Amino acid sequence: MKREPMRHVIKRKLPLAISLALAVATASASAIAAEKNVNAAGLKLIFDESAQTLLSLQPDAAKGVDFLSYEHNSTREGPGYYQLGDIDLRVRKAGGAWQDFSSALQLQPVKTLTSSTALMHADITSDLPGIPLSVSRSWSVDNNQLVLRFTLKNTTSHAVEIGGLGIAMVFDNILSGRELDEAHEKANYAEPYMGMDAGYVQVVRLNGKGPALLVLPEENAPLTGWMPILGDTNEDGSPVIYNDPTVRTHTFEGFYDWMVFNKGFADNEWKGKKQWNKPRSLTLKPGESYDTAVRFALAPEVRQIEDTLSAQQRPVAVGLPGYVVPKDLPAKLYLNSPSPVKSLVVEPANALTVKATSPQNGWAAYNVTGNQWGQSRVTITYEDNTVQTVHYFVSKGMAQAVSDLGEFLFDEQWFEGDDDPFKRGPSIMSYDNDTKDIVLQDQRVWIAGLSDEGGAGSWLAGIMKQLGQPDAEEIAQFERFYNEVIDGRLQVNEGEGKHGVKKSLFFYDPEALPDYEYNPDFDWTTWASWSKEQSDNLGRSFNYPHVAAAQWVLYRLARFNEGLVKTHPWQTYLQRAAETSIAMTELAPHYAQFGQMEGDVFVAILDDLYAEGMNALADKLKATMKARADHWSELAYPFGSEMPWDSTGQEEVYAWMRYFNNTPAAELTREVILGYDFTQPHWGYNGSARRFWDFLYAGKDSRIERQLHHYGSTINAIPLLDSFRRNPDDTYLLRVGYGGMMGGLTNIHEDGFASAAFHSFPDYMEFDPYTGDYGSSFFGHTFAIGSYLINDATFGWQGFGGLTKVTNNNTVTITPKDAFRNRVYIAPAKVWLTLDAGKFSAVTWHSDTGEITVTLDEATPYTPVAMLNIASFGQPYQPQEKQSKTAGRISLPLNKNTKTVLSLTSAAAN
Repeated sequence: MKREPMRHVIKRKLPLAISLALAVATASASAIAAEKNVNAAGLKLIFDESAQTLLSLQPDAAKGVDFLSYEHNSTREGPGYYQLGDIDLRVRKAGGAWQDFSSALQLQPVKTLTSSTALMHADITSDLPGIPLSVSRSWSVDNNQLVLRFTLKNTTSHAVEIGGLGIAMVFDNILSGRELDEAHEKANYAEPYMGMDAGYVQVVRLNGKGPALLVLPEENAPLTGWMPILGDTNEDGSPVIYNDPTVRTHTFEGFYDWMVFNKGFADNEWKGKKQWNKPRSLTLKPGESYDTAVRFALAPEVRQIEDTLSAQQRPVAVGLPGYVVPKDLPAKLYLNSPSPVKSLVVEPANALTVKATSPQNGWAAYNVTGNQWGQSRVTITYEDNTVQTVHYFVSKGMAQAVSDLGEFLFDEQWFEGDDDPFKRGPSIMSYDNDTKDIVLQDQRVWIAGLSDEGGAGSWLAGIMKQLGQPDAEEIAQFERFYNEVIDGRLQVNEGEGKHGVKKSLFFYDPEALPDYEYNPDFDWTTWASWSKEQSDNLGRSFNYPHVAAAQWVLYRLARFNEGLVKTHPWQTYLQRAAETSIAMTELAPHYAQFGQMEGDVFVAILDDLYAEGMNALADKLKATMKARADHWSELAYPFGSEMPWDSTGQEEVYAWMRYFNNTPAAELTREVILGYDFTQPHWGYNGSARRFWDFLYAGKDSRIERQLHHYGSTINAIPLLDSFRRNPDDTYLLRVGYGGMMGGLTNIHEDGFASAAFHSFPDYMEFDPYTGDYGSSFFGHTFAIGSYLINDATFGWQGFGGLTKVTNNNTVTITPKDAFRNRVYIAPAKVWLTLDAGKFSAVTWHSDTGEITVTLDEATPYTPVAMLNIASFGQPYQPQEKQSKTAGRISLPLNKNTKTVLSLTSAAAN
């Protein structure tokens, strides 16, 4: 579909002093600012000599890399355009009204101050006309690192409260006007860890390559909040305070302020919204001063950010497996700081139980147990009074959360639609959690039309849930949906366009439906309100994986279970999954040139075709996908989509690169993912792959905004976890990948409703009310969730997704607690065990013999036989006793009343 930018234009009256200053500044805006080049601290720096803001920051160690937006300066000159070194302030006389000031609104030369140590030092008060403070700024070098410092002094005779102090973080995250290859080489994303004194901002290029730039609190600069610098302008095009005129769109998310103080905003624009940290302000008495400073440091690459923080004497927190804590699966927290821990405070008080345990290789260690569903914060105060916050989310047990989701989907979101003119029933429809009702209309017609990610999301989640937690009644409902709606309505099943998938069943076409009452409150005039002809179009490839995934899951359920699927035999579903996959490339060739979200399912379909001996169809599908993979192999960065840049196609590109043994391309894809997907001590950002435009297309509240745990989190976790299984020494991959997997569970509310994503801007701070495209996120979770047993070099034995028990030095057992309990990875053996039927009760690793003992749950009426796969990335493992096979799987008849135990040994052990 055509994606169009969104720009907001608003009216807002500026204070007289600012308006007069702007008039003067605008008159000279056409003059190009003089520049000053400085080589210092291993950096090539370019300053605006007049404003003394920093325009370019190029590390000597990485030729051609510039972390700032210098390349765009010719189009970013004039009032309102932020640069590194600008400051935003909100102040008031004690008890008075707040006043707003921003140095970015001015173009006047600053007053240079004499300094024997600073690279640049200026009084910038003239850039803040009317402010009741004097403000100076300096750039200096300390310990061979760049330091930016502001000094604020109360020059009045009355107290002044600072309720907002934001240091502009202006980096080169502008993709606009760049080709994909250039964007990956030059552009970067800045991600905050709002950890107060231990907080930082990391800046990493889109290609994931080092060095990474770190911005660190140097003095009195806790990273309290992260305020977006939006793109609003007045009707005449003049700038609005706290806004940058650079157009925010799919190729530019916008800049942000590092908020040292934010209470003046929290009490006003953000009132009632719980912020990540307790809002702060400061009152300066007459004559008092306040210094705040940040330091710029380089980490060799993203995996060494924590090492760099430690080298900079910063507190470092590592949560394992992460910062989403299911109530039935305690976590670990490790702290490494130059100063010992003085106290830990949990907010809300009973949300978590944090108990100290034995230190681990110099790290303070704690057991963390989740008690109360939802967000929580641990505030750590060290003996030197440094404060660090770690942000957690407590979920229900994974199995319970997924069960609740299934009940909600097949109950609250179930739509019979007997009289529906669009013939959308019976189905699982999109849902609005504000109105507590199904979304039957939306001007973005696909949301109410059972297609696109925004409309197919809920039914996709419904069928993916059955992959590892099958429910006979839910499957029966889904079969009705498949047979009555997908087959023949959403997907063409005969004639021209056979196997094609429509863009939407809902449409806006009053001529076609003159008696249907479209909601007059909606704007039906935009490109998003497709007519029937447009909705019937088969050319959007991204709709095909949803249908193929449903067909593939129905095949798996019919093939490896008894009595769950009743309408068609397994052969029919597998054949149709393959035909849908092939049709995507034939009927939607333009978008099929890109990697697809959920594209891993195509690899699974191909593997199953060969396993079942359906070789002719498998060969055709393989040739089709090989042509796409060959095309990607010719590209430096084959990660486009219908968007100029995207974080969704990497999943499928990686999968086919692995399948066709193109290891360099697979590894490049993995590293690119690490350019926008990180680990940090915050549930919302840990493993949360970069997404910022999909609220426009699948959210109720439509705007450009950093989304937390949108579907990019889980689908990008798939290749990261696969890479970890091949190289279990790289635990960074596991931490980021599992963070994404667990992040996808936070979207599921206590009642089972699942939101598209979390709104991270401080004026919202909640999950979106629409289910939207959550189904793609849940696809990623169900496709790859599992339990991992590792022996970390620093932290020892750890279970990701499961409880670990070390019975002696040679025997370690993991008890899976993930939602499906059908995948377990034993890192010391490099063995990946998966079940297509049945569930793991426990898996034990015997390090002295190399043996793996597998314990399986009892048989159920639908699953009398377990279907086991063994993937070895080291020595091959196999059952000690010979077992029969079905479609390539090891068939294990399950005991009805007792656990079934199986021993696996490696060739080396034998």
